Amino acid sequence: MEYYKLVAVTGLPGLYELVSSKKDGAIVRSLQDKTTKFASTRIHQFSHLESIEIYTTGENVNLVEVFQAMEKGTAALPDAKDDKAVKAYFQEVFPVMDFDRVYNSDMKKIVKWFDILKKNEVELKLSEAEPEEGAEEAMQAEVAAAPEEEEAVSEEKPKKAAAKKAKATSSEKAAEEGADGETPKAAPKKAAAKRKRLLRRKQKNNI
Repeated sequence: MEYYKLVAVTGLPGLYELVSSKKDGAIVRSLQDKTTKFASTRIHQFSHLESIEIYTTGENVNLVEVFQAMEKGTAALPDAKDDKAVKAYFQEVFPVMDFDRVYNSDMKKIVKWFDILKKNEVELKLSEAEPEEGAEEAMQAEVAAAPEEEEAVSEEKPKKAAAKKAKATSSEKAAEEGADGETPKAAPKKAAAKRKRLLRRKQKNNI
């Protein structure tokens, strides 16, 4: 099992191996009971272990550095339920941790995760290559699709612009042709027809 495939999922305890990603979530496998389930991005958020950083008294460090320090340390892993024991443990194995900004709940989680990683014999190192597409990418799949939609819209814009230009040209042409919208050549014919109608009315009245 490779470290870069591992994710933490909000709302679900422990750690998970990313099996595959989908547009609306991901298929994950629990490192504890080995069950496989679908986790929806509408309910859960995903974090690759490789992407998690920890506050220190200097610059932030990747979580894997804390795990490596724990692996090299001689102190026994504390009971994750004992706040004082957990803090004392990290003060020994990783004293540069910023204990004002790293909460006890975070330290407890690190202890639990480390225990899971060791039981699954996961090698604690960052991948040299880029991680495979994971749940974080899947979570953003719908957002990533937005530029494609914008591109499709942008392809339609020239057509709309052309139609608008044609409409404007028609309006300008109508203004040149006259307020009644008739072409200059049709105007005399309209006037002649009007005179014929008036003549017929006069003849009818005379009858």
